[in-house]
Amino acid sequence: MNFKIRLGIPDVLDFWKDLCERRKKQKLSKSEIIFHNKLGKAFNLLANNPKHPSLSSHEIKFLTKRYGLKVWESYLENNVPAAGRIFWVYGPNKNDITIIGIEPHPEDRKHGSYERISLSALPKY
Repeated sequence: MNFKIRLGIPDVLDFWKDLCERRKKQKLSKSEIIFHNKLGKAFNLLANNPKHPSLSSHEIKFLTKRYGLKVWESYLENNVPAAGRIFWVYGPNKNDITIIGIEPHPEDRKHGSYERISLSALPKY
């Protein structure tokens, strides 16, 4: 099953638009270009198979409880412990995945790292 990738509002949508616009204008740093590529690859993997092994997708129960929907976390890189993370949910429509957060790795789960994560709202369709 293929999923349509949607971007949470306003944060994720604004972040992605800014990144893409600056890429078109060739105004990204090398690290931002690498990040943009990794993010695009992760979006494609999610669209084709949210359980793809390299994504290491898994539910984050703390965020599920806080958000009221099952919140999943996927890796931007495989086999890299400090890799960035994408937080997402299924919906709002049947074949949608909505990216609700893009964050650096929450390094210290014992000290409230998931509490500091800010999640975007689902788009209304």
